[in-house]
Formats: sequence, C-alpha cells, structure tokens
Amino acid sequence: MLALSFTFPAGRYHATPWDRHVNEGAVAWPPEPWRILRGLIATWHHKVKHDEKYDEAAMLGLIESLTQELPAYGLPAASHAHTRHYMPQFAAGRTSLVFDAFTAIRRNDPLTVMWPSVELPDGQRDLLDALLAVMGYLGRAESWVEAKRLTEAPTVNCIPGIKALEAKTGEIGGELVTLYAPLPADEYQSLRQGFLAEKKRGKKLARTLPDNLLDALSVDTAELRKQGWSQPPAARKVSYVRPFDALRPRYATPSAEVSGATTASFLVVGRPLPRVEETLRIGELMRMAVMSRAKRVCGEDRVPSVFSGHDMPKGSRHRHAFYLPWDANQDGLIDRVLLHVPGGMRGEGRPIVEGMRKLWSRDDGEWRLVLESIGGSDVGQALTQPSTEWESVTPYLHPWHVKRHFDVAAQIKRECRERGLPEPAMLEPFAEVKAGKNRKRRPIHYRRFRSRQGPAQPDRLGSFWHLTFPEPVRGPLALGFACHFGLGLFIPTRSAR
Repeated sequence: MLALSFTFPAGRYHATPWDRHVNEGAVAWPPEPWRILRGLIATWHHKVKHDEKYDEAAMLGLIESLTQELPAYGLPAASHAHTRHYMPQFAAGRTSLVFDAFTAIRRNDPLTVMWPSVELPDGQRDLLDALLAVMGYLGRAESWVEAKRLTEAPTVNCIPGIKALEAKTGEIGGELVTLYAPLPADEYQSLRQGFLAEKKRGKKLARTLPDNLLDALSVDTAELRKQGWSQPPAARKVSYVRPFDALRPRYATPSAEVSGATTASFLVVGRPLPRVEETLRIGELMRMAVMSRAKRVCGEDRVPSVFSGHDMPKGSRHRHAFYLPWDANQDGLIDRVLLHVPGGMRGEGRPIVEGMRKLWSRDDGEWRLVLESIGGSDVGQALTQPSTEWESVTPYLHPWHVKRHFDVAAQIKRECRERGLPEPAMLEPFAEVKAGKNRKRRPIHYRRFRSRQGPAQPDRLGSFWHLTFPEPVRGPLALGFACHFGLGLFIPTRSAR
C-alpha cells in the first residue's frame, strides 16, 4: 500500500481540465493521477539534485511503479468557487473578463491518494519522500501544497468507476467524473510504436512521443496542442465515482462548539447602510428575520423561547436573545449585528442562526447578512471583551418611572444587581456621542419608540452614561428599555471621562 497526503495552505486548488477553456470556470477535482505525476516530475527537475541516488533511472522507476494501478482518493469537504477580474490587454485601455475557478478547501483538511497494491522498493520510497518534502504546488503554481507519505491506509470515498460498477448492489453511489491517468509503461510503448509506424505522421509526432514514460509525461502542454493532440498521448481517460456532494457549496462556520454557543456576529451588506440613529428599527427587523427563519425550521408553534423571549422559565429574565446592531468602523452606519443569547443556542438554534441571510422591511429596505463568527465570548470582541469602563453608544432609556431616591443612576445600579453584575462604582452622564467623523448625536436624534405597542414607556428622552465598575465586566452590555434591540448599548473603553 502506498498513500499520500496533500494539504493546501492557501485553501485553494487550481487546475483547469485538459479539454476545457479557462473561462468556462471548470476545475479538475480530484487532482488527476496524470497531474500528480507531472507535479512530482517538475519537482524532480527543479528541486532535487540528480546524483546517483536520485538520477533519471530512479525517477523513471518511480513513475512506472505509480502507473501500475489507478489510485483511490479520500476527498475532504470542498466547494466549487471562482473569482472574476479584468485582464489588461496590449491595446491601451482595453480589458477582458477572466474567470479564475478553483476548489475551495479548508487549510488543514488533507486530500489523500492511495495506491492499494503498490509497494515501492527502498530507493524509490526515499526518492518519493525527498520529492514530497520540497513539493511547492500541485496543479497551477498558485495551488500551494504541503505533501507527505502516510504509513497507514486512509479512508477513501472516490474510486475508479469500474470498481464501483462491480459492487454487489450494482448501483453507483455517487457521480461519475472523468480524469486523466498516465498509461502503464508497456501500454505507452505499444501506442508509441503504432504512431511512429505511420508514414505520414510518424516523423511529425516523434517530438511528442519520447522513448520512455518519464520523458513522455514531461512534454510541454503547448507542444502537445501544437501537434494537434486532443489529449496527452501518454494519458488515458478514466471514470471515477466521487460523492454527490464532493463540490457542494458549504456555509463556512468556525470550528467552535456551536451547541453551547452564546454569540453570533453578522456583517450587514447593502446600499445604503442604515444610520446608527436607526438602531432600534434594525434590532426589531433582526428579531423579525430570526423569528421568520425559526418558524420555517421548527414550525409555527415551536419557535425556541430563547429567540422569541416568550414562555421563558421563571428567574430567567434577560436570558433570551439580544439583537444588537452597531457601528464597528465608527463611520456612523450600522455594519454589524451581534446576536447574543445568554442562555445559549442549543438544539435547533444552530440551523436557525446559520441560515440567516438577509434583513428586510416593508418599505423595500433590504440588506444581506453574512455570518462572520459564532461561538462563545471571543465573538464580537469589540463588544464582549471584559472591561471596568463602559460607555454608551446608543441612548439608555430607564425602564422604571423616576421617583424620589430612585433616579436614573439608581435604576442603572438596580439593573446591574438584577443581572448579577457588580454595581458601578461611578456613573457619569454626558451629552452626546460621535456618529461618524463630523457628526455628533444627542439621545433625541435616535429612534426611541418600539414599532409595536407594549407596556408604558417610562423614559421618552434617553441619556448617555459612562460606567466604571469595581471589577472587569464581560459584555455585551445593554441595559434599560428596549435593550434587547440595541438601545442602552455600552462599549468597553479605557479612557476615563
């Protein structure tokens, strides 16, 4: 058994199939056996010293050994992706649109290749290890690769199609793809002699039909096309069966344990982005979008209470979701939404959060949502990092009526006690906050009224505060009326007012 492992540090594998144009956006996946051997040959030519141990005879023996059998593959999770850019032409001011297709792979997920019956002699095995240690790329030059030989047989999920058809069930458990594999040495010699025996084309084709397989696999692709070859003469087409979802697009999520996740950060994309003055409105739209998604996933009557806030157990006040829009780059526009569930997103909470794609409103406003990260307290660090000093970014609306000996500062202290937080040692009000480079906003500039009629609202004006705690407090910190929709939001700060 011989098995190899390839990982792609850039997270991309670029390789255009032989019979496809680059602008068709096609990608050869898995890497063809013909391409793997050409990669080893290129490494041998450029990065290995051709001494007695690693001379041409040793390399030829290795190549012939690897052509004795078709390999099987262990394919990691991947997706078909592409970028587009305009390539400048020789004529001034002219460009052409180019599609750069590739297979997107996680950087640490290995692609494994196994020849089940191949056993290499010691000399060939040493040569192969030397080649793999210095191999820089596989496919196109931007497909950086780290390669090594494995000592144990890996699990495979992509095998030659003939073997799949011979399975007991008689069914193909995947999709058929065509790959190019090098011919065994004896088959190549038979093919070569047949072409060279032709009177008209024999001399012309001799340049692309060297006398051994090593040189045949080294012929430049441009030369093969110039001589009119429809496929490399030293290669054959082979059908492989790969999983149906081998290139299925996957929504990327971090590797953190999501079942106990408390926080998810979303990027808001669209034009124009909402202003920070509309924080309350965007927070309500975010809840509406989550509720709509939850009803589709769980059913109309089975929405998790941590998202709806209804039917929460006694003693769990403020343990349901906070929908916190905020301005991450301080340009006065909302570009992030932090979804924070102190009680944790469990069970059906994961597909609900991962499936969020957009926000919309009845007045034709629509923004795309991109899940940046999901996990614990390390998500959205600008709002969640521990700090002793916190400062308002949206107006705080006190939740109870002001009475004698129960002013706004006393209400903030009471809220902190009820949340299990230490009482602030110092509370300082201030008049305005910055909303972008040249704008300053007072509480009256912000939307401060819920779109739905609810309990009486004790505070209709709002205020900004700077809080200093006796010990570090971890965020996100949102207090007061409508705090679950972004009002009363505080951000950590080291500067004392």
